[in-house]
Amino acid sequence: MNGSLDRLVLVGRDIELRIVSLIVRAREAAHRVIFIDTGSNDETVELAQEVDCEVYHYTGEIIAQDICTYLLKESESEGKTLILPVNNSLKLSELPLSVNRAREPWDIHFTYRDVATSDADEDSVVLSQTEIQHLILSEDGCSAMASLSPLATPKEIPDGMRARFVIADQPIQLPQRESLATASRFAQLFYWMLESKHPLLLFGIPGVVLFVLGYRLSGDLATMFTELNSTSIGVTLATVAMTLIGLFAMMVAVILYIMGKQVERIQSQYNWPKQG
Repeated sequence: MNGSLDRLVLVGRDIELRIVSLIVRAREAAHRVIFIDTGSNDETVELAQEVDCEVYHYTGEIIAQDICTYLLKESESEGKTLILPVNNSLKLSELPLSVNRAREPWDIHFTYRDVATSDADEDSVVLSQTEIQHLILSEDGCSAMASLSPLATPKEIPDGMRARFVIADQPIQLPQRESLATASRFAQLFYWMLESKHPLLLFGIPGVVLFVLGYRLSGDLATMFTELNSTSIGVTLATVAMTLIGLFAMMVAVILYIMGKQVERIQSQYNWPKQG
């Protein structure tokens, strides 16, 4: 492991759909990954344990001082630590930015948002009334944060401590370079479906075409034939068969798509080897 962080701490609850991918990405950046569960009611904890991630259970408030106190109590302090709350606004693309901050020589680098009094001066902000975006701490910085009172402000950080507090009102937008292949989301999706032989392409598109044609033709049968003979019966049966085959193909596409998603989820949970 060549991570630039000594420890990355994820804090969250009820994130069973994201926890495995978060831990995998976190291990690329840190030597040690810890998940602090704040009261999950789903399979978040079980999934984290299945990928051998340390899991702690926390019932307090998610504020900087309390989290640091809890870490000092439950886990040995070591090097640089990144505390990252997991919420709906967190994107994996923002993780490298937080990791790069850890390379800077700060004892405390605290990026926060949702300040209770938005027009307050940065030095007078009450830390317990902020929402953590990311918190980077050295060993001394973690001890200093844990020693602060609940109503502490940045001015109460001990002298000699290299600390920076940053208000992040809006998520940071990272510049994205797009090639011709990724410029169109539809083109990207279509290319992936072709490469993966996706059931929505193999069965869904032909099914939609047959169903639409059969439905459109069935509306003209009443006026197309004025008498009952072998020709009219044959065309009617062909139209009905086309419509039913199209409907059946669409149902097969949806069923195969859902089954494929379930198989992929089971494979990712139990680390089953994928068939090439």
